[in-house]
Amino acid sequence: MDEVVAEYIRRTVLKIPRDEILAVLRQWGFLSDTQLGAINLRQTKESISREVVRLCEENSADLKQAAILDIIYNNIYSNKRMWSVYQMKKTGEETDLFDFSNFKKKFKRRLQSALKNVTINFREYEDNAIWIRIAWGTPYTKPNQYKTSYVVYHSQTPYVFISVSVLKSNLPLLCQALVVASNYHDIREMELRSHCLNSLKDIVFKRYSQNFQTHRRKQQTNVPTENVDIRIIQEDKSEKERIQRVNKEVFGDGPQPKLEFAQYKLETMFKSDPNMDVLERREPFRCLVKFSSPDLLESLKSLAPAGMADAPLSPLLTCIPQKARNYFKIRDRKDVLPGSFVSP
Repeated sequence: MDEVVAEYIRRTVLKIPRDEILAVLRQWGFLSDTQLGAINLRQTKESISREVVRLCEENSADLKQAAILDIIYNNIYSNKRMWSVYQMKKTGEETDLFDFSNFKKKFKRRLQSALKNVTINFREYEDNAIWIRIAWGTPYTKPNQYKTSYVVYHSQTPYVFISVSVLKSNLPLLCQALVVASNYHDIREMELRSHCLNSLKDIVFKRYSQNFQTHRRKQQTNVPTENVDIRIIQEDKSEKERIQRVNKEVFGDGPQPKLEFAQYKLETMFKSDPNMDVLERREPFRCLVKFSSPDLLESLKSLAPAGMADAPLSPLLTCIPQKARNYFKIRDRKDVLPGSFVSP
């Protein structure tokens, strides 16, 4: 077995949590049950990784097998990467029957015609998701297996989820190969990014509003004292009911898709009396605001019930799932389409 392959397998095993190593290797399917049973999980992870490499040497593992193990790892731990959503478009309404073999052939041909030193591996999952792993090289160097790009494409849909490597210069080549292989004519980035791949899928496939699980907080039943005006209690109760009703209309009952941030870029002209020469040059005012949270939409949903914001929240915050984006550019109305407050 090649030393490069052995080292790559060793490093991949080291990234897997100890109590999940056997499950990942079993899903890989390259080692037999007898070989898996011989692995001593009570030793250090370094020793475990070397033992796995030794077993792989017995089976003559190659680069393709190492790449498949890496795909499985990234599928299970997809939140380790940052994902961006892209949407492809066709000129007409024609629909083509998807052929996985043909897709792979066209994708490889297009990419390898532009760059010879590149390795491409595919794995198809039951939910019609095709995972593509690309290791990039240069005209003079071999592909770097540690700087890979990942593509998740759901056949029969125009959506593609891409996690690029540090070599972002190869992104146009990747997009061209996707368009050609899937029989589309154009592709664009949707300004929607997150570490949570499943939440991105929920947003673009409109799955976030389905199968809601109702979570209701227990109402505190405090007995009013004689010194408290009953009208104040009634008004407070009515306001809480209104907030809950508005919040439900905006966010629904169930859990929200998981996004870590939303970014807003403001670009507007400074408005003043034209007779007053306040500015020497008319330049736009620019400002960037970024909201961050481990679970941003759930945090926004909890603001009004917690008394930290008025209900309903600004449409700029609540429109994220509907518009399928968490990057916004806000400009003066004259620069945007009628009836829209964000740029296209």
